[in-house]
Amino acid sequence: MAHDSNKRLKRKVRNSYIVSTVSIALVLFLLGTVGYLILNAMLATQRMKENVTVYVMLRSDVTDEQTAAIKTNLLKQNAVREAVFVSKAEAAEEFREYAGTDFVEFLRQNPLPDSFEVSLNARSSEKETVRALETQIMQWPGVDEVVYQRNVIEQITSNINKFNLILLLFGGTLLFISLILLNNTIRVTIYSKRYIINTMKLVGATRWFILKPFLGSGILQGIYAGIIASLMFAGMVAGLSEGIPEVRFVAERFQIAVIMGGMLAGGVAISLLFTTFAVNKFIKMPPGRIHMY
Repeated sequence: MAHDSNKRLKRKVRNSYIVSTVSIALVLFLLGTVGYLILNAMLATQRMKENVTVYVMLRSDVTDEQTAAIKTNLLKQNAVREAVFVSKAEAAEEFREYAGTDFVEFLRQNPLPDSFEVSLNARSSEKETVRALETQIMQWPGVDEVVYQRNVIEQITSNINKFNLILLLFGGTLLFISLILLNNTIRVTIYSKRYIINTMKLVGATRWFILKPFLGSGILQGIYAGIIASLMFAGMVAGLSEGIPEVRFVAERFQIAVIMGGMLAGGVAISLLFTTFAVNKFIKMPPGRIHMY
């Protein structure tokens, strides 16, 4: 009878250990997936900002020296990533390919000016920065006009800021809820061993002596959970890349490896932290209350 009772107790302990390990793995996978999506959103935001283009139109009487000076000054600006000179002939050819008609032949002249196509850094695509750059460029000799889509820049900036805020709030809320659930799951696992902890206290075992085997088990549990979560995450990334090839996801091995390493480290850290809290709770609990908990 006692043998059957011990087997039943061991089975319950093993099952609770497996359940808590799987729970940690699922939470790590979920957090890693959210982090992966946030990283992709941030990179997409950066690419969107880098696509903002400012066109610097030159006067018809601009000299070669002034053109060279304008390009030099543009490249000196911290906000400017690249400045490409587009001659009036090149601009006419691009317009001809776009419209499908030869307006130069119809007008018998080319009304398009020489210009610079200026690409901005992602961090410099805010509307205030672009306006300040516009004001500065308009003071240079040979510059006729600075053209860019003001409404589009303002809308992009506003939408990106809202989107990033929503993602961060969602990730923070998910992290908070996940930690609470994991704390309860691990506490239930330690609960099944509360009588063992109490017995060790009664025979004079120190706090560290009681805690040490639980910490060792917690480290292994965190490693197992991290490995499971990493394998699930790698499968998800591979599935996204194969199933939705038209969407550009993060494919750099280093970034994916960092996320998977974070899952492994997070699993160990979470398991150790909550195991320590749960074991300390039963160590400090008076012997007479163990059976009432």
